[in-house]
Amino acid sequence: MDKFYITTAIDYVNGAPHIGHAYEKILTDIIARHYSQRTNDMYFLTGTDEHGIKIQKTAAAKGITPKELCDENAQKFKDAWKALDINYNKFIRTTDEEHEKTVQKIFKKLVEKGDIYKHSYEGLYCSGCECFLNPKDLTEDGLCPDHMKKPDVVKEENYFFKLSKYKDAIIKHIKDNPDFIVPSFRANEVLNQLEDIQDISVSRAKTNVQWGIDVLDDPEQSIYVWIDALSNYITAIGYDTETPSEAFKKYWPADVHVIGKDILKFHSIYWPAFLLALELPLPKHIFAHGWITIDETKMSKSLGNVISPTSVLETFELKEPDAFRYYMATSAPCGRDGNYSDEDFKEKVNAHLANSMGNLLNRTLSMLVKYFDGVVQPKNYELVSGSKELVKKALGTVKIVENHFNHFEIAEAAQEIMSVVDLTNKFVTDNAPWTLAKEEKMAECGQVLTTVLEVMCIVSALIYPYCPNIAQSMAKQLSFDLNVKLDDITDENIKEGKLISKEDITPVFLRVDSELADKSAKK
Repeated sequence: MDKFYITTAIDYVNGAPHIGHAYEKILTDIIARHYSQRTNDMYFLTGTDEHGIKIQKTAAAKGITPKELCDENAQKFKDAWKALDINYNKFIRTTDEEHEKTVQKIFKKLVEKGDIYKHSYEGLYCSGCECFLNPKDLTEDGLCPDHMKKPDVVKEENYFFKLSKYKDAIIKHIKDNPDFIVPSFRANEVLNQLEDIQDISVSRAKTNVQWGIDVLDDPEQSIYVWIDALSNYITAIGYDTETPSEAFKKYWPADVHVIGKDILKFHSIYWPAFLLALELPLPKHIFAHGWITIDETKMSKSLGNVISPTSVLETFELKEPDAFRYYMATSAPCGRDGNYSDEDFKEKVNAHLANSMGNLLNRTLSMLVKYFDGVVQPKNYELVSGSKELVKKALGTVKIVENHFNHFEIAEAAQEIMSVVDLTNKFVTDNAPWTLAKEEKMAECGQVLTTVLEVMCIVSALIYPYCPNIAQSMAKQLSFDLNVKLDDITDENIKEGKLISKEDITPVFLRVDSELADKSAKK
């Protein structure tokens, strides 16, 4: 694999980040870290969307400029992603000068091509969606189905993009490429939306929206959100209408855009149409994840159940974000909705990370020190029934996990990793190395421990994208190189000889204390 270019949606900076934003960034970071184990050239883009009427109004209400509001909130997103170990290559802001200039050039090129034209229009505009809605899209009460608010009737002269011109090409692309939209069940939803697609407004009159990028040669118009926001995926890597950069030539098309299901229409219809108009290749995949509810209830400011990304770390006094990353990544199957609750978080991470995985490594290393002074014994798979098969199973799981990631099945991949951990725990229980040592069957005892340590090297590599800090702690105690590519992992990871001393054995993840999960107790 020559390169892998992955992006998130850019977050609107009208407010601070919440757990839903974090879910998407964690999923994307895990995918990026996994593919960094398969390629030498990984590029991960995230950022913030910073123009529009909502920011204009919020800034005015706070008595600050829109740019000041954007600066304040963009930093909150950066701080949150740092706390969650989101290891992006670039953080783009749509107020970046280079982005704004390129968006103006893109807009002008499409005007000159005839794909953008000026037109007087009256329609129903939802400020929450930042788009015009068709009457048929509304609820029986005439409300936006996503924001449950009545859209405004807007009449103005705007620039329109000839979306209908590219309808047939987009339909053909979706049908010819069944893995373009992930999960695949979302494709029919998009195809239904395409049936009566109309040209779309791509500018707003400055009398209504001042906070936006000016249209070149027509400063009375602001470039509307979707050409501005969606173009970040190409402006960030140096796209230019005249001479694209070497980075753009290398990384485009994107391997995957990771987005929420609520903005799938814009990414699978509007964005491909813009790219076709610019005569650029389409992204390989669009992965639309589900939403995260809180205690089975949709997040809402009015309900007071909006959780910040770092509050879970604070509540459970977690020094590293690995447990939260793991929990969020495994909260839902590919593309489905997930749920967060304090109690479920505590139970799941204790069971998987502390009891199953962490304790398995800790007690195995402790027995190695106790029975062999920390020295790995010579391998002889014939000594212990099932030992060779277990290592082979672990090695085979690498390909299974890779296949899940090929389809962006993050939770499903984690389940495979944990199934290997469970099998290894069963192997230890069935073979009881403590009994073998008591019976002075030291060769057999040594083989059991070596088998487990061999498997744990593989597990540390596979769990790394989810839990980078835990994986590094595991690898350090195993003297295993986490920089190894997945294709280069073998069944010869553990070397004979001195591995570890008693003082160097540390738990890779401590159980979450049940009292810490009780917020009332903490108060």
